[in-house]
Amino acid sequence: MDKIKVLFASSEVSPFVKVGGLADVVGALPVELNKDNVDARVILPLYKKIKIKYQDEMQFLGWKLVRMGWRSLYAGLFQLEKNDTIFYFVDNEYYFNFDQVYVEYVFDIERYCFYQRAVLDFMGDFMNFEPNVLHCNDWQTGMMPLLLDAHFKKHGYHTNVQTVFTIHNLKYQGVHATDVVREMLDLPDEYLRDEFCIKDRAINFMKAGIVFSNSVTTVSPTYAYEIMTDYYGEGLNYTLQKYAYKVSGILNGINDLEYNPKKDDKIPVKYDIKTYQKGKAACKESLQKQLGLEVNPGAPLCAMISRLVDQKGLDLLLYVLDEMLYDGMQIVILGTGDNYYERALVDTANRNPGKMCACIDFDSGLAHTIYAGADIFLMPSLFEPCGLSQLVSMAYGTVPVVRETGGLKDTVTPYNEFTGEGNGFSFANINAHEFLFVTKYACDLYRNHKDVWDKLIKTGMSGDYSWKKSAKEYAGLYSLITGIPLEEEKPEVKAEEKPEPKKAEAKKPAAKKAPAKKSSAKKSAAAKSDKKEETK
Repeated sequence: MDKIKVLFASSEVSPFVKVGGLADVVGALPVELNKDNVDARVILPLYKKIKIKYQDEMQFLGWKLVRMGWRSLYAGLFQLEKNDTIFYFVDNEYYFNFDQVYVEYVFDIERYCFYQRAVLDFMGDFMNFEPNVLHCNDWQTGMMPLLLDAHFKKHGYHTNVQTVFTIHNLKYQGVHATDVVREMLDLPDEYLRDEFCIKDRAINFMKAGIVFSNSVTTVSPTYAYEIMTDYYGEGLNYTLQKYAYKVSGILNGINDLEYNPKKDDKIPVKYDIKTYQKGKAACKESLQKQLGLEVNPGAPLCAMISRLVDQKGLDLLLYVLDEMLYDGMQIVILGTGDNYYERALVDTANRNPGKMCACIDFDSGLAHTIYAGADIFLMPSLFEPCGLSQLVSMAYGTVPVVRETGGLKDTVTPYNEFTGEGNGFSFANINAHEFLFVTKYACDLYRNHKDVWDKLIKTGMSGDYSWKKSAKEYAGLYSLITGIPLEEEKPEVKAEEKPEPKKAEAKKPAAKKAPAKKSSAKKSAAAKSDKKEETK
């Protein structure tokens, strides 16, 4: 039976280049799918930092000229295999030879127009891989389902390629002037309509992906529902409602090869669910010393690793930050973002030496140490499509405090003091004092109810946050839209169960040697029936 062939298209992919959670998803999901008898491959731009680091490992497959309006531009194709997965890279130094992934919004529109056209031109014979599914991710690839229909399928090419479009964050949509994008992508006038890709008299890449793809997914079930409402829909909620029949939410996982406290070389002391008390204590002490905090094992150490933007609830945090520090909490913030938030956090940290540290940077090693050394992880997000940090924190035994939105609501079960259930804490409203109250409650349990706190840690650490379950859901979706059955559907388990009843029947003649009485015969029949039940 043939494997389902899937080509992922994304603007960022871990471990090659990462700005946000999109890179983590596209870096881990195809690797897991390849373990499930799906031939999954990935294509991304060949950015400068990738070329410098991996140029000796890459194989040059060839080049071609890609049309961009009145111009024809060079596009090279390179290939590299990593983690048993094939990665393709689109080369053009004019567009991608920059230190950063995203340069300037208007130029980014042009860069990703070129990238999308190049991917579709390379697909098939050129890369010796004709996918059954083209899996697009976020606005940077949103026009590809439309282009596939307009430039290829109508002319008999890639007619069997189905498309999946995953919305990682609806806030960023790829919007630009119609005339400019029409020229770069050579769009026929029949596609430039409000019901297709036009919104507010401009081309909207995200809308095109929703309308023209065969299936739309989001990164959590709750977010799939939320984006159909006015508050979370970012102006596309009516479009999403219209195509609700093809929208579904599949929860993200985390890369358990990278985020595993038992094997993590980036943390001071490795630990697991049996040794977390000593391990986390050592990591906390190391973190406090490293960041100049008071070495105090009794102080609840609250952490936040995030882009410093309004979406992440920074306004809620800043409103109650002084009160949190006054209550005896230690605060560690790691991330970069808006200048306003960066300055405000640094100013508060400078006023509270030994109690707070604001690290305006992104340091992967420090991030791992924070996950391991912190007691409480803060995520007061206004909206959160999925969120990975709360999953990582629980895997490391750090208890999350989250707002009930998107993937945070799907993954964090609030502690119930009556039943003892839960793996974290949550609050419902966008309210700073509600956030403060729940965090204080968590700190009280940390200080005064060690048995409850230990149970929360163990519940979090025992959860399965890997991609295994989600990868199977994606494989099922690919099978549904292509009609190609999955290899794993073979009835192997039933075949293994058949020998057991035969063994039981082979022993039955020995039982018949006993004197045949009515009552014993009934007992024997009951015993046989019980045995059969056991073998099922």
